[in-house]
Amino acid sequence: MKTLFEEKDEKYVEPLVPMLFLKNDPAKFIWQSNRDGWNHLYLYDLNGKVLKQLTKGNWEVLDVKGFNSKGDQLFYVSTEESPITRNLYVLNLKSGKSNRITQGFAVHGAQVSTSGNTVIDNYSSPEQPRVIQLIETATAKTKTLLKAPNPLAAFATENSSIFTIKSNSGDDLYCSLYKPVGYDSTKKYPVIVYWYGGSHAQLILNSWNAGAGDYWFRYMAEHGYVVLTIDTRGSDNRGRAFEQSMFRRAGDVQMEDMMKAVDYLKGLPYVDSANMGLFGWSFGGFGTVDFMVTHPGIFKAAVAGGPVINWKFYEVMYTERYMDTPQENPEGYAATDLSSKVDQLKGKLMLIHGLQDPVVVQQHSVDFVKKAVDKGIQVDYMIYPGHEHNVIGKDRAHLYQKVTDYFMQNLK
Repeated sequence: MKTLFEEKDEKYVEPLVPMLFLKNDPAKFIWQSNRDGWNHLYLYDLNGKVLKQLTKGNWEVLDVKGFNSKGDQLFYVSTEESPITRNLYVLNLKSGKSNRITQGFAVHGAQVSTSGNTVIDNYSSPEQPRVIQLIETATAKTKTLLKAPNPLAAFATENSSIFTIKSNSGDDLYCSLYKPVGYDSTKKYPVIVYWYGGSHAQLILNSWNAGAGDYWFRYMAEHGYVVLTIDTRGSDNRGRAFEQSMFRRAGDVQMEDMMKAVDYLKGLPYVDSANMGLFGWSFGGFGTVDFMVTHPGIFKAAVAGGPVINWKFYEVMYTERYMDTPQENPEGYAATDLSSKVDQLKGKLMLIHGLQDPVVVQQHSVDFVKKAVDKGIQVDYMIYPGHEHNVIGKDRAHLYQKVTDYFMQNLK
């Protein structure tokens, strides 16, 4: 046994994909790394020597689909066209040249045949719920197998608009905004903002439902709300620096980016900035509570599901990757102990927790409630017995009715 190579980073490394040996040459393998700031493919030999960087650019390789039958071509999915689309490419391992196989500004999910001669392309866009087609890779000829009808054709709903705003660091932050159904430019409307903001998640995509995949946004727009979703810094598929921006101070860049979203909303003449609500789950729940106690008074009401309240309570692998240990980063942990800031809360806040949550254990939200009681601060609390980190199954309808009622009661 011997060490072939090591990868190091001043913040953290996170290898997620094992090496892939070439189909016809077991003396060479492909390794995925974001060492140049973006996740790309590298060709190695068994001595640990880099023979070639196979892909390069300010975009991410997201998935490797495998080789063709000869083993001289490799199929992969990337964000080369745009951070909010997905396309299949084929790479000639000898020449290093790539060709795009899927077409159209959309999110493509591809299955590649074992020969590499055909691809099933399953894609959607905000205008098209689902198209499945067969592609011949050699000729680019396509055959449509399925074109799904619009399941919302009979409903009073409109697609959201996808756009970007600039962060303080100059990064583009993707947003999706639903206007109220029957929008009247002379009126002002209450707002609900939904977010996540943590690693390994991306909400905004140029796919059906704008990627967020939640008909509830449309439902609230039907009931007269502006609904905004945002991918802040720290979220996925935007390169290493974009994610690592939250290192040692989870929440800081997310708060900054949310303030940019708030400024954008306040600049819209039809937004009632005195009636805005914030909603997030898990890391988004953490961000929601963090924003409510760090920037009190901006949002009139908020719902935080499964929220991390104190990173000392969260599991080691995730927390120490992004925050280092409490001993190494006492200031960062102190700044993100949200229970210590409960007396700064203004407005209405409801915490929701699955009673059997093994991910964000209930100690988080209970600690916040206890500190609120100690300080005489009023908060609302809801549990879902029998549910873990997410409320799923038939009880999800109950959850969304609870959230809907809370905003309708508090955003007048």
